[in-house]
Amino acid sequence: MPRGYCCSVELRTLRYFVAVAEELHFGRAAARLHMSQPPLSRAIKQLEADVEALLFTRSSTGVTLTAVGSVLLDEARALLDHADRVRERVSAAAGVATITIGILGDGTDPGVARLAAAYRRSHPGIGIRIRDTDLTDPTCGLRAGLVDVALTRSPFAETALTVRTLRTDPVGVVLRADDPLARRDQLRLAELSDRHWFQFPQGTDPVWQSYWNGGRPREGPVVHAVQECLQTVLWNGTVGLAPLGHDLPAELTVVPLIDMPPSRVVAVWNEGDTNPLIRSFIEIATAAYGH
Repeated sequence: MPRGYCCSVELRTLRYFVAVAEELHFGRAAARLHMSQPPLSRAIKQLEADVEALLFTRSSTGVTLTAVGSVLLDEARALLDHADRVRERVSAAAGVATITIGILGDGTDPGVARLAAAYRRSHPGIGIRIRDTDLTDPTCGLRAGLVDVALTRSPFAETALTVRTLRTDPVGVVLRADDPLARRDQLRLAELSDRHWFQFPQGTDPVWQSYWNGGRPREGPVVHAVQECLQTVLWNGTVGLAPLGHDLPAELTVVPLIDMPPSRVVAVWNEGDTNPLIRSFIEIATAAYGH
């Protein structure tokens, strides 16, 4: 699909499409977009009518992208990134004080909710933009200049970045509930050596990829978003790692790994950046996650 084709589609509709494509579930996408499900479904159906092709295959357990949908997802992400950069440059030229925050991970994390509320109270007149990113860039666009600060998980290459640890979470392996290993109270990485693990696309930070593959090369399907990981486990019996304490569908479970180092929730910004809004964000984040 040519990149110019997306210009005839509203950016709002593309954001709806990307949310459904990443969540692979209309209900979760609607919650993420803070809207009800019927108008979201209508918008996607209209988009499918506009492109004259199905973008999703629907079933009782969720949705999967069609080949056309996968192409449009790449194009939509690129176009939305460009639109965000245009908006930021215009705001800067107009002298409007803004901060762009990149977020990777579970949006239901109570730490995020506390941080958002505290930052709004401290900076009621500041424009706050959120860039919700997938698993392929652990810095959430920080290196590309798309965000001012990132709320993410480590480890990743930290060259020219400053990293502040906010919390550490134990890690487990996500399995189908009917997997024989799902009945165990705990596991070791060696017990998963013969399994397929989900992989991130070529070019993903190798430190990040290695951590989520338990420190060694693995084979398995390529994924971009959290819901793709979960669906891969559900449909293919693939395994992968996840922080403990996250809500999972009833068909999946997570078993703690006793020899896996914990996952760190971190705030990251460019080394030497003296923006006072970033400095304040780091201080408020440290307090919010310290509860």
